[in-house]
Amino acid sequence: MSPKSHFLSHVTRLLHDRSGNFGIFTAILVPILIGSAGVAIDVSNMVASQRQLQEASDSAALAAASALADGKVADATAAQQLAKDFVAGQMANYLSASDAAYLKNNVTVNVVTTTTATGKSYKVNVSAAYNMGLTPLMSVFGKKSVSLASNSATTSGTNDTKTALSMELVLDQSGSMGYDTTTCAKYKSDNKTCKTYVIKIDALKAAAGKLFDALDKADPQHALVRTGVVSYNNGILRDSSNKIIGVSPMNWGTSVGRTYVSTLQATGGTDATEPVQVSTAAIQKSTDGSDAESKEHAKKGNTTVDRYIVLMTDGEMTGNSSTWNSTKDKNVRDACDASKKAGVQIFTVAFMAPDKGKSLLQYCASSSNTYFEAETMEDLVDDFDSIAQTATRALTLLTN
Repeated sequence: MSPKSHFLSHVTRLLHDRSGNFGIFTAILVPILIGSAGVAIDVSNMVASQRQLQEASDSAALAAASALADGKVADATAAQQLAKDFVAGQMANYLSASDAAYLKNNVTVNVVTTTTATGKSYKVNVSAAYNMGLTPLMSVFGKKSVSLASNSATTSGTNDTKTALSMELVLDQSGSMGYDTTTCAKYKSDNKTCKTYVIKIDALKAAAGKLFDALDKADPQHALVRTGVVSYNNGILRDSSNKIIGVSPMNWGTSVGRTYVSTLQATGGTDATEPVQVSTAAIQKSTDGSDAESKEHAKKGNTTVDRYIVLMTDGEMTGNSSTWNSTKDKNVRDACDASKKAGVQIFTVAFMAPDKGKSLLQYCASSSNTYFEAETMEDLVDDFDSIAQTATRALTLLTN
């Protein structure tokens, strides 16, 4: 047999001999299988870690922007540090101490502040990156780590939204308002026994003064608050020629209303129907914005205006008589219904009033929270102050 034939014979036998194939294929496939397992594990870890990092930077950007808007941090530098600490803190549960420290040093925070006529806005951008270690299985492919990165941006800010108000005080000056309260005005020489008591009308003047003070404090420039006063006994007061004299027209601030209230005298019966109607007509908003109050507020740039009536009585609806009149009571209720339907919010105050008077004012109030009962002068003053505080709460709102 020639050498060539002998060689070919050996090759043929080798090709047909399968006794060593498993070992050969195992040697070839094991590294591939190990690498594949490593890829599967590390890809899963990468997806989870990338999500964690993105969520951390998203939260950090929002926290920093909100802190700036709320005034919880002094400036952009403090907000940047807050964001860095936030990312590191969020990721501390997933990283080793060394990786967390590396991450914190590789968080970049950029803050852009925009100032407008109505406020400020803060745009915060947070970028974070670190190297995630891979499993030893990936060393088959020569990879020991992979870089993960995230980028987040959010904006928060402040705007001073001015909500102005128009308020009509509808005040009872009927004869019963000349009765005594339980508050002593002057003591006898022993300083223990009361000589004279404050009468109801004077207690009302003090309470109205407290309300006016609160309105002025909330609007010292008199650019948001307009007030008017309607006083009544058996309807709105008129002079001998039937000219209305029981109305102080709507004005900016409180000075005109203060002066008018200081002149009130207790006299006559009790019927609030016309006063509620007149007050509603003076401050309700027309559908096209052509009403007087909308026009006046527009001159000072007020586009949102709350409308309020403060209805106060110490009695029940009697007209000129001394007994309760169901028809007049119903007329007042109807007037209150019309006022509320017109978008006016009604506060009511029953001052040392009988049950029918209280029932009427409970009905007229816009809600249980806008109905007040006062049995003393001190209660009345506190109630009027509470009304002012509630009404002025919306003058300046912080919006994020």
